[in-house]
Amino acid sequence: MIPAPRPSEGEPTITVPASDPWRFSILIADDDRGTRETLGEMLAARGFRTMLAADGGEAVELVQVDIVHLVLFDMHMPRLTGLEAFAVIRQTLDRALPAVLMTADANNDLIRQAFAAQVYSVIPKPVNGNVVLHTLERALARVYGPRPEPQDKVEAPRPPTDE
Repeated sequence: MIPAPRPSEGEPTITVPASDPWRFSILIADDDRGTRETLGEMLAARGFRTMLAADGGEAVELVQVDIVHLVLFDMHMPRLTGLEAFAVIRQTLDRALPAVLMTADANNDLIRQAFAAQVYSVIPKPVNGNVVLHTLERALARVYGPRPEPQDKVEAPRPPTDE
């Protein structure tokens, strides 16, 4: 099971409305249902819109019919590997789409292939929720700009002074 990041003591829990223009869509493609669903729940709880794909072919299909801002791929999946699916997606899109690759065998050759394919980062499995969240937020900020900080404190108006 993937540990989900929790807000620090005193950190506000952020709820992002569906109409928020900064609500990014993340496609999670992993043939392991438990990993896919756990990551989806973790990211949804942090304000992301998530979509789930059971293999690389399904990921390619979803990107063609829905708005996706980032793809989180498992490397080894049926139909198409994460790198193969990303190559197909890059050929069909007319915009940059950041991708992060997860793999249990993060060897030097695979990492070189991933960076040659312009994958933003490679995360070793089993994944850590905090590492996933931090990596995805950095990848999104690199392509789309930084996400604005939530306005959780509103300063009360000051009464007029007689000075």
